[in-house]
Amino acid sequence: MKPLKSILTKLSHAKRLSRFKTIFETMEGIIFGITETTPGAPHIVDNIEIKRYMSFAIIALLPTTVASIVFYGWHAVLVILACYIAGGIVEVAFAVIRKRHIEEGFLVTGLIFPLVLPPTVPIWVAVVGIAFGVLFGKEIFGGTGRNIFNPALVGRLFITIAFPQIMSASWQIPFTDAITAATPLGMMKAAGEAVPYRDLLLGLTAGSMGELFRIGIIAGGIFLMASKVANWRVPIFYLGTVVLFSFIGNIAVPAKIAPPLFQFLSGGLLFGAFFMATDPVTSPFTGTGKIFFGILLGILTVLIRSFSGYTEGVMFSIIFMNALAPLLDHFVLTARYKVAKT
Repeated sequence: MKPLKSILTKLSHAKRLSRFKTIFETMEGIIFGITETTPGAPHIVDNIEIKRYMSFAIIALLPTTVASIVFYGWHAVLVILACYIAGGIVEVAFAVIRKRHIEEGFLVTGLIFPLVLPPTVPIWVAVVGIAFGVLFGKEIFGGTGRNIFNPALVGRLFITIAFPQIMSASWQIPFTDAITAATPLGMMKAAGEAVPYRDLLLGLTAGSMGELFRIGIIAGGIFLMASKVANWRVPIFYLGTVVLFSFIGNIAVPAKIAPPLFQFLSGGLLFGAFFMATDPVTSPFTGTGKIFFGILLGILTVLIRSFSGYTEGVMFSIIFMNALAPLLDHFVLTARYKVAKT
Protein backbone atom coordinates (compact mmCIF):
# COMPACT_ATOMS: atom_id res chain seq x y z
CA MET A 1 0.00 0.00 0.00
CA LYS A 2 2.95 2.35 0.56
CA PRO A 3 3.74 2.63 -3.19
CA LEU A 4 0.12 3.61 -3.86
CA LYS A 5 0.23 6.25 -1.14
CA SER A 6 3.50 7.60 -2.55
CA ILE A 7 1.98 7.83 -6.03
CA LEU A 8 -1.09 9.71 -4.78
CA THR A 9 1.09 12.11 -2.77
CA LYS A 10 3.27 12.85 -5.80
CA LEU A 11 0.24 13.39 -8.03
CA SER A 12 -1.35 15.79 -5.51
CA HIS A 13 1.86 17.88 -5.46
CA ALA A 14 2.51 17.84 -9.22
CA LYS A 15 2.25 21.38 -10.61
CA ARG A 16 0.78 20.24 -13.93
CA LEU A 17 -2.00 18.44 -12.07
CA SER A 18 -2.64 21.15 -9.46
CA ARG A 19 -6.19 21.63 -10.72
CA PHE A 20 -6.97 18.03 -9.76
CA LYS A 21 -5.14 18.12 -6.41
CA THR A 22 -8.39 17.82 -4.48
CA ILE A 23 -9.22 14.54 -6.23
CA PHE A 24 -5.91 12.87 -5.33
CA GLU A 25 -6.05 14.13 -1.72
CA THR A 26 -9.58 12.80 -1.32
CA MET A 27 -8.58 9.38 -2.64
CA GLU A 28 -5.64 9.29 -0.22
CA GLY A 29 -7.87 10.27 2.70
CA ILE A 30 -10.45 7.58 1.93
CA ILE A 31 -7.86 4.81 1.54
CA PHE A 32 -5.32 5.71 4.22
CA GLY A 33 -7.12 8.06 6.60
CA ILE A 34 -6.02 11.47 7.77
CA THR A 35 -2.40 12.20 8.70
CA GLU A 36 -2.73 15.90 9.52
CA THR A 37 -2.30 17.19 13.08
CA THR A 38 -3.54 20.31 14.78
CA PRO A 39 -1.02 23.17 14.99
CA GLY A 40 -1.45 23.47 18.78
CA ALA A 41 -2.84 21.70 21.81
CA PRO A 42 -5.01 19.82 22.47
CA HIS A 43 -4.05 16.90 20.21
CA ILE A 44 -6.34 13.92 19.77
CA VAL A 45 -4.78 10.79 18.31
CA ASP A 46 -7.53 9.54 16.02
CA ASN A 47 -7.42 8.25 12.46
CA ILE A 48 -11.15 8.68 11.87
CA GLU A 49 -12.04 11.81 9.91
CA ILE A 50 -15.31 12.63 8.19
CA LYS A 51 -14.45 10.41 5.19
CA ARG A 52 -14.19 7.42 7.49
CA TYR A 53 -17.23 8.67 9.43
CA MET A 54 -19.28 8.54 6.22
CA SER A 55 -18.02 5.00 5.59
CA PHE A 56 -20.00 3.82 8.65
CA ALA A 57 -23.18 5.07 7.00
CA ILE A 58 -22.30 3.22 3.80
CA ILE A 59 -21.68 0.02 5.77
CA ALA A 60 -25.10 0.42 7.40
CA LEU A 61 -26.68 0.83 3.96
CA LEU A 62 -25.08 -2.32 2.54
CA PRO A 63 -27.80 -4.82 3.61
CA THR A 64 -30.62 -2.90 1.94
CA THR A 65 -28.41 -2.09 -1.06
CA VAL A 66 -27.56 -5.75 -1.63
CA ALA A 67 -31.23 -6.65 -1.15
CA SER A 68 -32.32 -4.13 -3.78
CA ILE A 69 -29.88 -5.70 -6.26
CA VAL A 70 -31.11 -9.21 -5.40
CA PHE A 71 -34.73 -8.08 -5.77
CA TYR A 72 -34.35 -6.15 -9.03
CA GLY A 73 -31.16 -7.33 -10.69
CA TRP A 74 -28.94 -5.38 -13.05
CA HIS A 75 -31.28 -2.43 -13.40
CA ALA A 76 -30.74 -1.60 -9.72
CA VAL A 77 -26.97 -1.79 -10.24
CA LEU A 78 -27.14 0.53 -13.24
CA VAL A 79 -29.29 3.07 -11.41
CA ILE A 80 -26.88 3.14 -8.46
CA LEU A 81 -23.84 3.51 -10.72
CA ALA A 82 -25.52 6.22 -12.82
CA CYS A 83 -26.38 8.20 -9.69
CA TYR A 84 -22.83 7.98 -8.38
CA ILE A 85 -21.36 9.06 -11.71
CA ALA A 86 -23.80 11.92 -12.41
CA GLY A 87 -23.80 13.26 -8.87
CA GLY A 88 -20.04 12.75 -8.60
CA ILE A 89 -19.46 14.86 -11.70
CA VAL A 90 -21.41 17.74 -10.14
CA GLU A 91 -19.55 17.30 -6.85
CA VAL A 92 -16.09 17.18 -8.44
CA ALA A 93 -16.86 20.12 -10.73
CA PHE A 94 -17.72 22.37 -7.79
CA ALA A 95 -14.70 21.15 -5.83
CA VAL A 96 -12.41 22.04 -8.72
CA ILE A 97 -14.08 25.41 -9.30
CA ARG A 98 -13.90 26.33 -5.61
CA LYS A 99 -10.44 24.78 -5.21
CA ARG A 100 -11.60 22.77 -2.21
CA HIS A 101 -11.46 19.15 -1.19
CA ILE A 102 -14.15 16.90 -2.63
CA GLU A 103 -16.92 16.89 -0.05
CA GLU A 104 -17.32 13.35 1.18
CA GLY A 105 -20.97 13.72 2.10
CA PHE A 106 -21.77 12.69 -1.47
CA LEU A 107 -20.53 9.16 -0.74
CA VAL A 108 -23.72 8.68 1.29
CA THR A 109 -26.04 10.90 -0.77
CA GLY A 110 -25.06 9.07 -3.95
CA LEU A 111 -26.16 5.77 -2.43
CA ILE A 112 -29.26 6.91 -0.54
CA PHE A 113 -30.80 8.64 -3.56
CA PRO A 114 -31.14 5.59 -5.86
CA LEU A 115 -32.49 3.54 -2.96
CA VAL A 116 -35.50 5.86 -2.57
CA LEU A 117 -36.46 5.49 -6.26
CA PRO A 118 -39.02 3.10 -7.78
CA PRO A 119 -37.36 0.00 -9.28
CA THR A 120 -38.77 0.83 -12.73
CA VAL A 121 -37.34 4.35 -12.83
CA PRO A 122 -35.56 5.15 -16.14
CA ILE A 123 -31.86 5.81 -15.69
CA TRP A 124 -32.12 9.27 -17.25
CA VAL A 125 -34.70 10.30 -14.62
CA ALA A 126 -32.39 9.10 -11.85
CA VAL A 127 -29.53 11.12 -13.39
CA VAL A 128 -31.66 14.27 -13.54
CA GLY A 129 -32.79 13.78 -9.95
CA ILE A 130 -29.34 13.27 -8.40
CA ALA A 131 -27.82 16.14 -10.38
CA PHE A 132 -30.63 18.46 -9.27
CA GLY A 133 -30.38 17.29 -5.66
CA VAL A 134 -26.62 17.80 -5.39
CA LEU A 135 -26.72 21.15 -7.21
CA PHE A 136 -29.77 22.77 -5.64
CA GLY A 137 -29.89 20.79 -2.41
CA LYS A 138 -26.27 21.28 -1.41
CA GLU A 139 -23.86 23.11 -3.71
CA ILE A 140 -26.04 26.20 -4.07
CA PHE A 141 -25.83 26.62 -0.28
CA GLY A 142 -22.05 26.30 -0.27
CA GLY A 143 -21.53 22.54 0.01
CA THR A 144 -21.54 19.93 2.76
CA GLY A 145 -22.26 21.37 6.19
CA ARG A 146 -24.08 24.42 4.83
CA ASN A 147 -27.12 22.83 3.21
CA ILE A 148 -30.53 23.28 4.80
CA PHE A 149 -32.28 20.32 3.18
CA ASN A 150 -31.25 16.71 2.65
CA PRO A 151 -29.87 16.67 -0.94
CA ALA A 152 -31.21 13.18 -1.72
CA LEU A 153 -34.72 14.26 -0.74
CA VAL A 154 -34.45 17.49 -2.74
CA GLY A 155 -33.70 15.44 -5.85
CA ARG A 156 -36.44 12.93 -5.07
CA LEU A 157 -38.99 15.68 -4.51
CA PHE A 158 -38.05 17.38 -7.78
CA ILE A 159 -38.52 14.31 -9.98
CA THR A 160 -41.69 13.36 -8.07
CA ILE A 161 -43.22 16.70 -9.09
CA ALA A 162 -41.65 16.80 -12.55
CA PHE A 163 -42.43 13.21 -13.55
CA PRO A 164 -45.43 12.12 -11.42
CA GLN A 165 -46.51 9.30 -13.75
CA ILE A 166 -43.06 7.73 -13.84
CA MET A 167 -42.54 8.07 -10.10
CA SER A 168 -45.87 6.76 -8.85
CA ALA A 169 -47.68 4.61 -11.39
CA SER A 170 -45.34 1.66 -11.99
CA TRP A 171 -44.07 -0.52 -9.15
CA GLN A 172 -42.33 -3.83 -9.81
CA ILE A 173 -42.91 -6.80 -7.52
CA PRO A 174 -39.57 -8.25 -6.31
CA PHE A 175 -38.29 -11.39 -8.09
CA THR A 176 -40.89 -10.97 -10.86
CA ASP A 177 -41.60 -8.88 -13.92
CA ALA A 178 -45.08 -8.06 -12.61
CA ILE A 179 -45.93 -4.35 -12.46
CA THR A 180 -48.55 -2.89 -10.12
CA ALA A 181 -49.94 0.61 -9.82
CA ALA A 182 -50.29 0.50 -6.04
CA THR A 183 -47.94 0.10 -3.10
CA PRO A 184 -49.17 -1.35 0.23
CA LEU A 185 -49.84 2.20 1.47
CA GLY A 186 -51.84 2.95 -1.66
CA MET A 187 -53.86 -0.25 -1.31
CA MET A 188 -54.62 0.53 2.32
CA LYS A 189 -55.66 4.08 1.54
CA ALA A 190 -57.79 3.23 -1.48
CA ALA A 191 -59.56 0.08 -0.30
CA GLY A 192 -58.49 -0.60 3.28
CA GLU A 193 -56.65 -3.68 2.05
CA ALA A 194 -53.74 -4.65 4.32
CA VAL A 195 -50.70 -6.59 3.11
CA PRO A 196 -49.46 -9.43 5.38
CA TYR A 197 -46.93 -8.12 7.89
CA ARG A 198 -44.51 -10.92 7.05
CA ASP A 199 -44.38 -9.77 3.42
CA LEU A 200 -43.80 -6.19 4.54
CA LEU A 201 -40.97 -7.21 6.86
CA LEU A 202 -39.18 -9.33 4.23
CA GLY A 203 -39.79 -6.89 1.37
CA LEU A 204 -42.04 -9.08 -0.75
CA THR A 205 -44.22 -6.15 -1.80
CA ALA A 206 -44.01 -3.19 -4.15
CA GLY A 207 -42.06 -0.12 -3.11
CA SER A 208 -38.88 1.89 -3.59
CA MET A 209 -35.73 -0.17 -4.10
CA GLY A 210 -34.18 0.49 -0.71
CA GLU A 211 -37.25 0.51 1.52
CA LEU A 212 -38.26 -3.13 1.17
CA PHE A 213 -35.77 -5.28 3.10
CA ARG A 214 -36.78 -3.89 6.46
CA ILE A 215 -34.82 -6.43 8.51
CA GLY A 216 -31.67 -5.10 6.87
CA ILE A 217 -32.75 -1.50 7.42
CA ILE A 218 -33.34 -2.12 11.13
CA ALA A 219 -29.95 -3.85 11.43
CA GLY A 220 -28.26 -0.93 9.69
CA GLY A 221 -30.07 1.57 11.88
CA ILE A 222 -29.00 -0.23 15.06
CA PHE A 223 -25.41 -0.22 13.79
CA LEU A 224 -25.55 3.55 13.17
CA MET A 225 -26.94 4.24 16.64
CA ALA A 226 -24.53 1.85 18.37
CA SER A 227 -21.56 3.45 16.62
CA LYS A 228 -22.97 6.91 17.47
CA VAL A 229 -22.90 7.95 13.82
CA ALA A 230 -26.64 8.56 14.15
CA ASN A 231 -28.13 10.08 17.28
CA TRP A 232 -30.69 7.66 18.73
CA ARG A 233 -33.15 10.42 19.68
CA VAL A 234 -34.35 11.16 16.15
CA PRO A 235 -35.25 7.63 14.94
CA ILE A 236 -36.54 6.42 18.31
CA PHE A 237 -38.86 9.38 18.86
CA TYR A 238 -39.83 9.45 15.18
CA LEU A 239 -40.84 5.79 15.07
CA GLY A 240 -42.31 5.88 18.58
CA THR A 241 -44.52 8.84 17.70
CA VAL A 242 -45.76 7.16 14.52
CA VAL A 243 -46.72 4.05 16.51
CA LEU A 244 -48.39 5.97 19.35
CA PHE A 245 -50.16 8.55 17.17
CA SER A 246 -51.43 5.94 14.70
CA PHE A 247 -52.58 3.72 17.60
CA ILE A 248 -54.72 6.54 18.98
CA GLY A 249 -55.80 7.65 15.52
CA ASN A 250 -56.77 4.16 14.42
CA ILE A 251 -59.08 3.89 17.43
CA ALA A 252 -60.61 7.32 16.78
CA VAL A 253 -60.71 7.29 12.95
CA PRO A 254 -60.12 3.70 11.77
CA ALA A 255 -61.32 4.47 8.24
CA LYS A 256 -58.57 7.07 7.76
CA ILE A 257 -55.62 6.10 9.94
CA ALA A 258 -53.98 2.69 9.46
CA PRO A 259 -52.97 0.49 12.44
CA PRO A 260 -49.58 1.21 14.07
CA LEU A 261 -47.77 -1.97 12.99
CA PHE A 262 -48.80 -1.42 9.38
CA GLN A 263 -47.59 2.19 9.58
CA PHE A 264 -44.31 1.00 11.09
CA LEU A 265 -43.58 -1.62 8.41
CA SER A 266 -44.92 0.09 5.30
CA GLY A 267 -43.49 2.69 2.95
CA GLY A 268 -40.18 4.38 3.55
CA LEU A 269 -40.66 5.05 7.26
CA LEU A 270 -37.83 2.87 8.57
CA PHE A 271 -35.43 3.91 5.82
CA GLY A 272 -36.23 7.59 6.31
CA ALA A 273 -36.04 7.42 10.10
CA PHE A 274 -32.62 5.74 10.20
CA PHE A 275 -30.84 7.09 7.14
CA MET A 276 -32.34 10.49 6.23
CA ALA A 277 -33.89 12.08 9.31
CA THR A 278 -30.62 11.44 11.20
CA ASP A 279 -28.55 13.52 8.78
CA PRO A 280 -26.36 15.57 11.19
CA VAL A 281 -26.31 18.60 8.87
CA THR A 282 -30.05 19.02 8.32
CA SER A 283 -31.34 17.93 11.74
CA PRO A 284 -31.11 19.87 15.03
CA PHE A 285 -27.80 19.76 16.91
CA THR A 286 -29.27 19.99 20.42
CA GLY A 287 -30.46 16.80 22.13
CA THR A 288 -33.83 18.28 23.07
CA GLY A 289 -34.20 19.69 19.57
CA LYS A 290 -33.68 16.21 18.14
CA ILE A 291 -36.46 14.86 20.39
CA PHE A 292 -38.96 17.46 19.21
CA PHE A 293 -37.72 16.95 15.65
CA GLY A 294 -38.54 13.23 15.84
CA ILE A 295 -41.93 13.80 17.48
CA LEU A 296 -43.03 16.34 14.86
CA LEU A 297 -41.78 14.07 12.08
CA GLY A 298 -43.95 11.25 13.39
CA ILE A 299 -47.07 13.41 13.65
CA LEU A 300 -46.60 14.90 10.17
CA THR A 301 -45.96 11.49 8.59
CA VAL A 302 -49.19 10.00 9.95
CA LEU A 303 -51.22 13.10 9.02
CA ILE A 304 -49.90 13.24 5.46
CA ARG A 305 -50.37 9.52 4.95
CA SER A 306 -53.91 9.61 6.29
CA PHE A 307 -55.44 12.88 5.14
CA SER A 308 -53.52 14.19 2.13
CA GLY A 309 -53.57 13.18 -1.53
CA TYR A 310 -50.20 11.46 -1.12
CA THR A 311 -49.88 7.91 0.17
CA GLU A 312 -46.38 8.42 1.61
CA GLY A 313 -45.57 11.16 4.11
CA VAL A 314 -41.94 10.49 5.01
CA MET A 315 -40.29 12.55 2.27
CA PHE A 316 -42.48 15.60 2.75
CA SER A 317 -42.20 15.40 6.55
CA ILE A 318 -38.41 15.33 6.56
CA ILE A 319 -38.10 18.15 4.01
CA PHE A 320 -40.51 20.30 6.02
CA MET A 321 -38.79 19.60 9.33
CA ASN A 322 -35.35 20.28 7.81
CA ALA A 323 -36.54 23.87 7.37
CA LEU A 324 -37.64 24.03 11.02
CA ALA A 325 -34.52 22.41 12.53
CA PRO A 326 -32.67 25.73 13.18
CA LEU A 327 -35.80 27.15 14.81
CA LEU A 328 -36.06 24.16 17.17
CA ASP A 329 -32.44 24.66 18.23
CA HIS A 330 -33.11 28.37 18.74
CA PHE A 331 -36.05 27.71 21.06
CA VAL A 332 -34.11 25.08 23.02
CA LEU A 333 -31.07 27.31 23.49
CA THR A 334 -33.21 30.33 24.36
CA ALA A 335 -35.07 28.35 27.03
CA ARG A 336 -31.91 26.80 28.46
CA TYR A 337 -29.61 29.83 28.41
CA LYS A 338 -31.66 32.85 29.36
CA VAL A 339 -30.23 36.34 29.02
CA ALA A 340 -28.94 37.54 32.39
CA LYS A 341 -30.68 40.54 33.86
CA THR A 342 -28.43 43.45 34.78
